[in-house]
Amino acid sequence: MSMLTPQGLKGKQYRITGNAYPRLGRPPRRGRKIALALVGVLTLGLVSVGGVQLYDVFTGKHKNTGAQACAGASGRPLAAPEKSPAASAPATGAPAPGSTAVPQPGTVTVNVYNATDKGGLAARTADELKKRGFQIGKVGNAPSALDKKVPGSAQVVVGPGATGAAALLTTQVAGATSTEDARTDATVDLVIGDTFTALAEPAQAAAALAELTKPSPAPEPGHC
Repeated sequence: MSMLTPQGLKGKQYRITGNAYPRLGRPPRRGRKIALALVGVLTLGLVSVGGVQLYDVFTGKHKNTGAQACAGASGRPLAAPEKSPAASAPATGAPAPGSTAVPQPGTVTVNVYNATDKGGLAARTADELKKRGFQIGKVGNAPSALDKKVPGSAQVVVGPGATGAAALLTTQVAGATSTEDARTDATVDLVIGDTFTALAEPAQAAAALAELTKPSPAPEPGHC
């Protein structure tokens, strides 16, 4: 009798019936479950962060923050928000000293002075500026401080910080330069120099003005 033959079955045949057999498998590992849980948490976190960033891009929530960062990187301060002409212009219609916005010609009063020995330049230039919409103030010879002392085409003189009016007038004279003095009103002086012949052609002046007032392109999100 074989050692594998159960007692009581000596000399008898037997068989195993049924179609179910025990299967041996690896016992569940606790570490694998923990790893799967961590992967799920990290995936949810990444999806949440990506959703927040997409929301900020489409809503522009951090647009100002990016602009401040670009300004800090370039070393240039951000431009102040533009004010409406009605709020920035005084009651007389002339731009206030200290204004950096480019005004309309009709709000600028120009004094035209001739610093050369060529007669009639101031009067003819004043007439042409009037046709182009400028208000005309004084017309005559240049003061002694500038008479025969403007080597270029023209010099534009304005009060403190009135760079907008000065820039507007320099578009009318090719090669003109601008300076500031201590005046307290909003008038602008155009002092005709030695190389002046005439104002720029209207088309050239308009092109120079359009280039001057062209807004800077806004940087793309995340780029300076």
